[in-house]
Amino acid sequence: MTTPADIDAQLMARALELGKNGDPSPNPHVGSVVADGATVIAEGYHEAAGMDHAEIVALKKAGENARGKTLYVTLEPCNHEGRTPPCVDAILASGVRRVVIGARDPNPRVRGGGAERLREAGIEVVEGVLEEQARELIKPWAKFITLGTAYLALKLAVSLDGRIATRSGASKWITCQESRLRVQTLRAHHDAVMIGINTVLTDDPRLTVRDVPGRNPVRVIVDSKLRLPLSSQIVQTAAQVPTCVVTTPQGSRATSEALESMGVRVLVVPATAEGRCDTLATLKELAARDVVSVICEGGAELAGSLLANASVDELHVFIAPRLLGPRGRPGAVDWAGPENPADAPRIDPPRWEASGTDAYVWGPLVYPKRAGRTHPG
Repeated sequence: MTTPADIDAQLMARALELGKNGDPSPNPHVGSVVADGATVIAEGYHEAAGMDHAEIVALKKAGENARGKTLYVTLEPCNHEGRTPPCVDAILASGVRRVVIGARDPNPRVRGGGAERLREAGIEVVEGVLEEQARELIKPWAKFITLGTAYLALKLAVSLDGRIATRSGASKWITCQESRLRVQTLRAHHDAVMIGINTVLTDDPRLTVRDVPGRNPVRVIVDSKLRLPLSSQIVQTAAQVPTCVVTTPQGSRATSEALESMGVRVLVVPATAEGRCDTLATLKELAARDVVSVICEGGAELAGSLLANASVDELHVFIAPRLLGPRGRPGAVDWAGPENPADAPRIDPPRWEASGTDAYVWGPLVYPKRAGRTHPG
């Protein structure tokens, strides 16, 4: 026998699926359903910043049919003026009698305000339905809005013995075509893609989205000494694709001015004791420019620095079924690493998938020495 709780879970699951759609950054992914019992009347999701929020889309589609019905929404409706009017106002005007919420809004400036106002108006409010999944949907944005720093994913493509190039330095291609297409999709799902200067000097990449649908992310080059060549593909296309280089005060002023003149934004952050760009400062500078999520694609030195600082929130590894040998260069990550296996960062829980002929494992990264936190917040 289907219970009201079962119906709530089923319809919230549908709202969560809807919420995966769209490109709403710097706003969160949100999905919504208007229903009469188990019967869906209308659906919606937040398509893009400045456009109607998910619940408004669903309510507009439902029209007068929403009166007396139930609204499902994955994230607590907003009760503040932003790029759009407060969603609570539209909910109250719609005449729905019940609102079911997946997760409360983690924004410290507005937490709880939407649910409380709905209750004060006499609407039945149910919270915490599929809450874990609802929080997963907004995880990058939750870090962005609570800590003021971008959410960071790290992508590695390696051989079975953990190498990213042969002894001659050849690296194209270690993984199969299916894996490379997945990487393109990952790029399209993040606000920015980040690499170190050595990757630019070695590969001269474009870092654009190709062969899959989606927009180009902002391209971020970490370059402490400002060695980015003006002739590189990234600089030459900076007028077409948003591009920035992160450097330290030691970077050349003349190079900085030349890059700016070609459309590259130069961000200066403090240097570490080793002379590298400060990781946390970099992620905060990006967040200040509405970059919610970043995917780092190398190289080994930058990946090692990010892991050493426990800055990586999520790890994506593509493993090709081939051996490049112990003299292959370099390893996927250049860092000292932990002394004991128990102290090693790990993907938890890991999700394993086949990707063509490769194996693909991904998930949140846990740092045991940080009491299980997935980022150094």
